Amino acid sequence: MPAAPRLRDKAALAFLLVPPLAWLVIAYLGSLAVLLVSAFWRTNSFTGAVVRTVTLDNFARVLTEEVFRVTTVRTVGVAITVTVVCAVLAVPLALYMAKFASPTMQIVLVVAVTTPLWASYLVKAYAWRMLLSPEGPLSWATGYSPGYGLVATVVTLTYLWLPYMVIPVFAAFQRVPDALVDASSDLGASDLTTMRLIVAPMVFPGIAAGSIFTFSLSLGDYIAVTIVGGKTQLLGNVIYGQLVTANNQPMAAALSVIPLVAIVGYLVAMRRTGALENV
Repeated sequence: MPAAPRLRDKAALAFLLVPPLAWLVIAYLGSLAVLLVSAFWRTNSFTGAVVRTVTLDNFARVLTEEVFRVTTVRTVGVAITVTVVCAVLAVPLALYMAKFASPTMQIVLVVAVTTPLWASYLVKAYAWRMLLSPEGPLSWATGYSPGYGLVATVVTLTYLWLPYMVIPVFAAFQRVPDALVDASSDLGASDLTTMRLIVAPMVFPGIAAGSIFTFSLSLGDYIAVTIVGGKTQLLGNVIYGQLVTANNQPMAAALSVIPLVAIVGYLVAMRRTGALENV
């Protein structure tokens, strides 16, 4: 290839890549860097102003105060529970959509799964608040409602993030060759054996990919728990309280490191499953 066209191709590639990379470095990574740096600052106890002196007091409080430890465990537990429930609901639905539904029904189900994503987050959360109210429709119809609290938070978050699990699992099932399943059956394997030894390993990366969304979104959510959580507190609420109510930006930044580390650790773990190739 002549040198001139090669230089033009490199210039065109640089022209396309520089703006998004600059945005990533300056806006995204830059804000994370400011967040991490501010976690080492402190606030003036009298004026509430941020004092830019390096200290580890915020991290010491995060590690030693029981309220933060309990909230962290609760938040991770909610994120894991939501992820597991989403997977349990998504796998049979995605299997039916990919392998058993007619083309028309498949389109209908895909639209049904993705349509809630177009609705406002707040509308959906407040709809569940009304539904789960002790005097709401669920109580009228069944005589029981969990009310507001941890269960309501898990139910609401599961509803909100379920499409993010269904779509990658559906795509994973679609990539399973029918001929491979038929060959397993012809060789005498039962349906359960085929699912366990043939289908499950091929679909698991899709489940892992969906779990990245459900886990990270649940870990950082603070609006749904505010609406339906009652007295339940998750890390997002505590961080919001430190930032807005207590006016303690350094402490809020130190607490924000917890979900950041958890998500990075989860991504590293999921990378080994091939999930990032299915995102």
